[in-house]
Amino acid sequence: MQKKLILAALATAFGMSATASNAASDGGTLQAVTDKGFVQCGVTGGVRGFSAPDANNNWSGLEVDFCRALGAAIFDDVDAVRYTPLTSTERFAALSSGEIDVLSRTTTWTMTRDTSLGINFVGVMFYDGQGFMVRKSDGIESAFDLGGASVCIEAGTTTELNAADFFSSNDIAVNTVVFEEQDEVLQAYQDGRCDVYTTDSSALAAERLNLEDPAAHLILSEIISKEPLGPSVRQGDDAWFNLNRWVYFLLLNAEELGVTQANVDEMLASDNPAIKRLLGVEGTYGDMIGVSNDWGYRIIKALGNYGEMYERHVGPQTEIGIARGVN
Repeated sequence: MQKKLILAALATAFGMSATASNAASDGGTLQAVTDKGFVQCGVTGGVRGFSAPDANNNWSGLEVDFCRALGAAIFDDVDAVRYTPLTSTERFAALSSGEIDVLSRTTTWTMTRDTSLGINFVGVMFYDGQGFMVRKSDGIESAFDLGGASVCIEAGTTTELNAADFFSSNDIAVNTVVFEEQDEVLQAYQDGRCDVYTTDSSALAAERLNLEDPAAHLILSEIISKEPLGPSVRQGDDAWFNLNRWVYFLLLNAEELGVTQANVDEMLASDNPAIKRLLGVEGTYGDMIGVSNDWGYRIIKALGNYGEMYERHVGPQTEIGIARGVN
């Protein structure tokens, strides 16, 4: 939470200067999205709590809610979003080619990706770290006891490099088994083709629920990396980047200011200048990013603030049950 409050403080409660022209008049992605009537959002094939469809193909999750917030800001409709499931190896090409408008798919913000792929990261939606899952019956209690084990890994992820670094630096000899898609990794682990499943700890918590007997599996305590996960957009379209970033900031600021889905209507009458600006009662901040001035109200009324999203999808009271920690 401290990390997000720092970012929110940098946002200075929407006290930015109006030096840029109206985003909508600049064309680009925002105009294209407006013309077609929906946001095309790149997501996972199905990670509970982050982005997953139900039996009726209705998507939900923390990262899905970011895309829905864009729908609320632009169209006053959280359902004005279409979802494109992508593998780790497909995701960046889909963003660069314009197949999707925003990538919100458990993607780690790294220096290499930020500087060499032609993308801009919007912010950190979930601060994660890589872990390991094993069968309790194997008696493994620590990642340092994995010598000789076979380890399932998804290709095209930071997981590969992190695991290689950890095992090499600790002189632990393992056999890695690499798969193209996340569901292949899970199935291989379920079938006993490998002893260990390694990925982000949040994904392990979600994937464990998909195993035949979740209680028979243990997520080890060691965290071997820092994984700031967040949405990203193409470089070169500042108007679209600005809109995405300020939607992100709004979710954080709303929580810091105590504005929730339940009280947002009464907060319209608040005397707090920051809340007035947040909800569009005062100022023309929507104009600066090409949307209606009540864009903040729209988002919070439909989805709540960041904390509410977190608790709804991955918090301690959900089946995934992840403590808030630094998020």
